[in-house]
Amino acid sequence: MDKKKVAVPLVCHGHSRPVVDLFYSPITPDGFFLISASKDSSPMLRNGETGDWIGTFEGHKGAVWSCCLDTNALYAASGSADFSAKLWDALTGDEKHSFEHKHIVRACAFSEDTHLLLTGGFEKILRIFDLNRPDAPPREVDNSPGSIRTVAWLHGDQTILSSCTDIGGVRLCDVRSGKIVQTLETKSSVTSAEVSRDGRYITTADGSTVKFWDANHFGLVKSYNMPCNVESASLEPKLGNKFIAGGEDMWVHLFDFQTGEEIGCNKGHHGPVHCVRFSPGGESYASGSEDGTIRIWQTGPANHEENDSHPTNGPTGKVKVSADEVTQKIEGFHIGKDKAADV
Repeated sequence: MDKKKVAVPLVCHGHSRPVVDLFYSPITPDGFFLISASKDSSPMLRNGETGDWIGTFEGHKGAVWSCCLDTNALYAASGSADFSAKLWDALTGDEKHSFEHKHIVRACAFSEDTHLLLTGGFEKILRIFDLNRPDAPPREVDNSPGSIRTVAWLHGDQTILSSCTDIGGVRLCDVRSGKIVQTLETKSSVTSAEVSRDGRYITTADGSTVKFWDANHFGLVKSYNMPCNVESASLEPKLGNKFIAGGEDMWVHLFDFQTGEEIGCNKGHHGPVHCVRFSPGGESYASGSEDGTIRIWQTGPANHEENDSHPTNGPTGKVKVSADEVTQKIEGFHIGKDKAADV
């Protein structure tokens, strides 16, 4: 990779507290979308390409630790310190249902077909909610050895992946039997676990290490030592030839997947980086930080001057997707008046 000038990211303001989770939707007929979770209790939806703000989901009473979008970006879900996980209409911003828990909900994930919502948290119980029957009791898989930090679906929703806050390793649980069938061993607790878009790899961050696992045979494919303790890592989804990692040094590092060589280092955040994610097409990636901002970085060389003239993609942004969809999204959203003051 050529030595090039310092990358200028799109800076997305709006959150008033640290950003702790990011999630990109797949590419939909209306483009792709980015949802963010923050300790300010208000998840936000943005245009994934431009970073422009679309709306804020209002209803949580505590820090939101986790967020996700379904395959078509029609629904969103969030897990919070208010002991609930909420299902949202991503077109209108309306709360569709609140799933009550007995403790902090740290992680949530939609199944591939959007029929199920998986949650985990301080109760050490994995719960599976049937979204077609939201009032029905969830199925509980209560064999986690510690407080749950991350959850994900694998193998066409037949396997659940989870990690714990205070215990190393990633546990793989068979959905049908509810039994742990495999543990991916790590020395430190896994703070980020991502299944690649093609289903081939599981990318984990633990301590100062990023690891790549075979998602079908569960062997360790690659393990790289990082320049600092990293909290999150993400594999480029299209070619799989590079990955990003972010953590306590406040920088977003770009690495070659085959060699582990650092090929880029993006500076700009003013606090530890809590989450990094590649966009679904791999042309950009987003980082969320303790400083309350989201930054969107271009993967390849790009002219940022035009974008940089609008550096604050907060609640004044115009969304560049189909007009009908955007009208629905913006007009229907419950937009908090105090959010504009946070920009």
